[in-house]
Amino acid sequence: QVQLVESGGGLVQAGGSLRLSCVASGNIFSIKAMGWYRQAPGKQRELVAGITSGGSTNYADSVKGRFTISRDNVNTASLQMNSLKPEDTAVYSCAAGYGLGLHFASWGQGTQVTVSS
Repeated sequence: QVQLVESGGGLVQAGGSLRLSCVASGNIFSIKAMGWYRQAPGKQRELVAGITSGGSTNYADSVKGRFTISRDNVNTASLQMNSLKPEDTAVYSCAAGYGLGLHFASWGQGTQVTVSS
């Protein structure tokens, strides 16, 4: 079992930046990939960014060039979000995957990010 805890959300004006952090505990050596999802009110959850154990990254088109995911060590991941837009407002959740590629099976509770115009 892996538990994921996010931090770093908050309220920011459009154009501003936030950095989200995720710490995993439990069976951390089973983690292969980590990622960040977001869900806005009335919308489906979407994968924002993911990073494999080999360091390969993937981003949603809507955040390319603005967000950067990093894997600091085996049990931590961060999401640097720059040039934030009101449409980035959502609950952001950290995710962990245990196999090949960017397939996730565990999620944290999430942290709220609100971008004001």
